[in-house]
Amino acid sequence: MGTSRKPRTPREKYGEELRLRRTGAGLTQEALGDQVVCSPTLISHFEAGRRLPNPDDAQRVDRALGTDGFFARWLEDLETKYADHFAVMAELERQAALIQQFALSLVPGLLQTDDYARALFRAYRPNHRQEDIDRDVVIRTERAHILDDPLNPVLWTMLDEAVLRRQVGGPQVMAEQLRKIAVMAEAGRLRLHVLPFGVGAHSLQQSLLSLLGFQDSAPVAYVEGFLTGHLMDDPALVRTSQTAYDLALSDAMSHRDSLALVRAAAEEHEHGQQ
Repeated sequence: MGTSRKPRTPREKYGEELRLRRTGAGLTQEALGDQVVCSPTLISHFEAGRRLPNPDDAQRVDRALGTDGFFARWLEDLETKYADHFAVMAELERQAALIQQFALSLVPGLLQTDDYARALFRAYRPNHRQEDIDRDVVIRTERAHILDDPLNPVLWTMLDEAVLRRQVGGPQVMAEQLRKIAVMAEAGRLRLHVLPFGVGAHSLQQSLLSLLGFQDSAPVAYVEGFLTGHLMDDPALVRTSQTAYDLALSDAMSHRDSLALVRAAAEEHEHGQQ
């Protein structure tokens, strides 16, 4: 009886074809990176299916490999349901062995309840249709299926205290949201830390940050703002991001104390004490 093999995603098929064409052309990842004007690490992410080249990069790949627009045309078929700035990050989350996330003002998307996500979508859309909101809520909350495995990926979540205090969707929605985080933390599904207001300035005060680690590839860092996101794979930038996370973590409350604070904040929201 043969061994079963995990089905490949369209991105993985794209990456495998790129690897075959590159090796067939006698090029190393470094040599191809020089012609595409990107790092060998980025080429390795393309070939592993973790990232897709942008249209300009795909055209340079075709020129370097003499593939007559093959990779640029195929790229057009790899559509995503996520916003352009987040599409790559959504794919990487699914493949990560370790996720370390910091949230400055909002509950991270992986942990959001349906009602919390719905309130966020309504907040920044002056005109909206209910079916559009419902679709986007499903897309966002479906991401959490990567946490169905109780052990992988390992998930660290660090929250600024502002995340606990800003009431999104009303007191009941907020209470349910915080209790969901608390239940996951108590069950051992995530490691929880809160950066309290009393810390004052801290190393991540300016930005949301996610750090992703993989079994067989270099780590990446991701920061996000309004309608924009930036994925970093340059080793120096990733190291700097990791240092900033570690510095903030050193100022955060313990897992036990953070859990108690989240539980207390949920009670305060529910009973109108915020």
